[in-house]
Amino acid sequence: MLSTRGQVIERLLRGEFICRTSDEDAWRFLKTPANREQVDDYLATLNRMVAAVGGSGEGDVFFCAYRQLGEDERGVIGQQFRDVCAALSPLVEWLVLVQEAGAQDAPLTEGSALRLNELQSIVEDTPAFREQLARISHYRLFGSTSTSVDGQIKQVFKKLCELGYLVRPNPDKQIYLGTGKLDYLYEVIRFIDESEGLDLEGRAEGAGQGSLL
Repeated sequence: MLSTRGQVIERLLRGEFICRTSDEDAWRFLKTPANREQVDDYLATLNRMVAAVGGSGEGDVFFCAYRQLGEDERGVIGQQFRDVCAALSPLVEWLVLVQEAGAQDAPLTEGSALRLNELQSIVEDTPAFREQLARISHYRLFGSTSTSVDGQIKQVFKKLCELGYLVRPNPDKQIYLGTGKLDYLYEVIRFIDESEGLDLEGRAEGAGQGSLL
C-alpha cells in the first residue's frame, strides 16, 4: 500500500489538482513544508515541481508543473493550454448561468456548495435559463443528447465531476462542491484576458452579467 506521500505524488503526476475540498488529507500533507519539500525533491528527478495557485479559505491549490522547459515540455504545455482554451466557452457559460440563476455576486469557487435540484428548479422556471442550459449541455465538452432539463443538467454535473471541477461528497445527496481546479481556471481566464487585452470583466458588466474575474 502506498504511503500518503506516494499517493500524493501519484495524484500530482496524473495531473490532478489537490485542494482542501477535493482531498483534505492530501492538502494538509502538502501544507506542511517538510512534506512538500520531500514531494518536490522526488518530482525534481522527473523535471517536475509542486506548484500552487491561491485558493479560497485557508489555502492553496496544488498541482504538478515542469521545472525547466525544453522543446518537448513546451509542446506538452502548449497542448494542455489549447485543451483548456477549447473548453473555456462551455465552462464559462455554465459558470455564468450558475451565477445568474443563483443571483450571486461572486462566482463559484473552491468549497462553494451547489445544489443540483435547486438549480434545476430555477432553470425549469426561467425560459432564458432553459435555452442557456440546452446550448451549454450540447457542447462537445458535455455531450448531452437530452431534450429535457433533467437530462441536460445531470449530464453537465456528471462531466464536471469527471473533469475535477466539482465533487459530490455524499452520493446519496445532490449537493456538489466546487474544487480548487475552478481557481486554476480563473487564473487561466485572467491570463488570457490580460495577454490578449480582451477586457472580459468590462464586457460582462456592460452586458449586465456577473463577473468571473
